[in-house]
Amino acid sequence: MHVRTTITTLAAAAALSTAATSATAATEPLSEPRVAAHFSLAASQQPENITVDRTGSAYLTFSFARQIVRIAPGGRPHVMATLPAPAKASTPNLGKAFVGGIARAGDGTLYVTYATGTADLTGVWAVRPGGRPHRIAALPADGLPNGLALDQHTHRLYVTDSVHGVIYRLPARGGEATVWAHGGALHPSTFAGANGLKLHNGAVWATNLDQGTVLRIPITARGTAGGIQVRATGMPSIDDFAFTGHGDTLLAARDDNEVDLVRPDGTHTAVLTAADGLETPTSVAVHGSTVYVPSAAYLTNEDPNLLLAHLDR
Repeated sequence: MHVRTTITTLAAAAALSTAATSATAATEPLSEPRVAAHFSLAASQQPENITVDRTGSAYLTFSFARQIVRIAPGGRPHVMATLPAPAKASTPNLGKAFVGGIARAGDGTLYVTYATGTADLTGVWAVRPGGRPHRIAALPADGLPNGLALDQHTHRLYVTDSVHGVIYRLPARGGEATVWAHGGALHPSTFAGANGLKLHNGAVWATNLDQGTVLRIPITARGTAGGIQVRATGMPSIDDFAFTGHGDTLLAARDDNEVDLVRPDGTHTAVLTAADGLETPTSVAVHGSTVYVPSAAYLTNEDPNLLLAHLDR
């Protein structure tokens, strides 16, 4: 998540479209980038985070519309839930209510983070299949819960707070959230610290937007946080990310209209750019050989969309 400017509302709402747009600027190992869906900026349809199920259906959070949507392959967005609006939002850094990270359990339950600046709504919310959204854990109203990851084995959720610069952990069934990891590497310096979040190979991985870093935090045998390891640097405005496979290579979205390939040794290369259709990309998902990149147009104020690309294994 990265929103430094007020989102400009367009005068007229654009209809949703799934027409593919060709582009040719992708760099190996990505190819065949295409914009598969365009969203309405006027309706605040700005995708912040994404998860993908085994069928290839994408589940997205529309941050300022407070919505969770599903897009089946080749389909149109279907609104699954809308989170309740606060009486008066006072979300830190943003002012308006913000739906951030999303994770999906094997039974189809969707979890999202929600920040409103109010104690009654800020926290982690769940939507079970056929159910209504409900809060399962409160988080500090003066923080900005953002990235979210689910440990399918221990049934615990991990959450980044971009204002407080910590990672929380809580039971997926609901309950009290506790600080799992903290430290200077997670802190913000000007706007937002700990941001994107993934579980991978026995560790929690996170990004720090202000510091431009990728971090790895081992999960110890007791389930506590090990020492924070800086795995990559020099990526200003880095947002969320996804691993390309079983190894530690990942693809990271940056709000300066780049998606970077980050190698295990910390080196990184831009593999998608604005020439491919990126409009303030916010997150990445990888499903088989397909890469999904939502763009929220937070800074371009032009064309929020969902880009797909082929991952050459």
